[in-house]
Amino acid sequence: MSDLDAVLKQAETDRERLDSGAIGPFGLTALGIAAVVGAGIFVTTGVAASQYAGPAVVISFVIAGFAAAATSLCYAEMAAMIPAAGSTYSYAYATFGMFLAWVIGWDLLLEYLFGASTIAVGWSGYFVSALDSAGISLPQDLTAAPFGDNAGIVNLPAVFIVLAVCGLLAFGTRESARANTVIVSLKIGILVLFIAVGAWYIKDANWDPFLPANQGGFGEFGWSGVLRAAGVVFFAYIGFDAVSTAAAEVRDPKRTVPIGLLATVIVSTTLYVAIAGVMTGMASYKILDVADPLSAAVRAAGPSLDWLEAMLSIAAVVGLAATAMVIFYGQTRILMRMASDGLLPDWMGKVSGKHQTPIGATAVCAAGGVLCAGLLPITALADLVSIGTLFAFIIVCSAVLVLRRKRPDLERPFRVPALPLVAGIGIAAALGLIATLPVTTWIRLIVWLLIGLVIYLSWGRAHSRARMASLSDG
Repeated sequence: MSDLDAVLKQAETDRERLDSGAIGPFGLTALGIAAVVGAGIFVTTGVAASQYAGPAVVISFVIAGFAAAATSLCYAEMAAMIPAAGSTYSYAYATFGMFLAWVIGWDLLLEYLFGASTIAVGWSGYFVSALDSAGISLPQDLTAAPFGDNAGIVNLPAVFIVLAVCGLLAFGTRESARANTVIVSLKIGILVLFIAVGAWYIKDANWDPFLPANQGGFGEFGWSGVLRAAGVVFFAYIGFDAVSTAAAEVRDPKRTVPIGLLATVIVSTTLYVAIAGVMTGMASYKILDVADPLSAAVRAAGPSLDWLEAMLSIAAVVGLAATAMVIFYGQTRILMRMASDGLLPDWMGKVSGKHQTPIGATAVCAAGGVLCAGLLPITALADLVSIGTLFAFIIVCSAVLVLRRKRPDLERPFRVPALPLVAGIGIAAALGLIATLPVTTWIRLIVWLLIGLVIYLSWGRAHSRARMASLSDG
């Protein structure tokens, strides 16, 4: 049995033991929006506008959205053809074999863990700020990690949100998807309200000049600044990787997954472009390099919009909770798939018969999230989140090209149009962004991969070969 046939057989097994049909097109799109329209929309927009592009950051979002769409088309073809829970890990296994699958799977486990933990810490900050506004103050020792600046004992709110979202994921996929849809609807409603109300407070002077003149260096405004900002805001889109991990639990995955992926990019890009335009129209781009640029834009409009600033805080709190849940969801499915393939201990791939959720993987992810979010200053490792997903993008775009050549006979419910061009755009965009990451990020990634190599050679390779052999015999 070939690696591809084995992955396809495992995908059928996943649909039998998980709650297949739990998520429809709307729910899957909501999962994608929860992952993409997260911390980026509350922070990245301001940084990109103030440091690189000015009001022309709206063009940057269009460019980034175009690159994300190219990558999502490749994901759509792979997910419709191989509706497995492991996402990029499973695609790599089917196309390039066990070793590369292990590398990207191990890489993604770290990326998802630190991504979700970083979001949990961000949620804690917004939550504590909201309590302060209500006159409730939590002690520093219970709201900060024991390491880094302003050290405390444990970040208790971050621990709480990790346990809350992982508990919901363990309880059931349908329940998690419904809760996410409600939260995303509330978040989008508030953001649309910001656009609708903020449009009345736009001042033409704030858009003049729309494209600030270049100040001498690459990326210092001008068209090079627009391109630099496109690279910065592209990181806001990387969350849609989590959408494809739901392939085993959606209704009619061959149709639903492509719809969910493409709808996520279209809706998210539209929101980002509109919000960036209104934000830079309400306030000068020069004052938006702050932790809460949307709130800064509202404050610049005057005290009459204090109520809208409060609404944005609500959107941040509930929205970040949904983002953390979707990222943990993706991590649990990849971990379950790797364990089921024999690369990790069997108990990590155990699925609850009652709730039809990967209970073993969820427990591991919850424990890891509690340790990271509660005890570590996650910001030092934030770049690992980016490099992991960018490597996944390259593998998926490459896998589509390879399988088109090696297995033209496979049924492809969705086909990427103009594949060489589209896949090339996706690969080039990811490579370009990887090149901008600091050397320390590479060092951390290499250390993590070396740890994984030891596990693979001492445990995973032999167990996975035995598992696949038994699968062939069966």
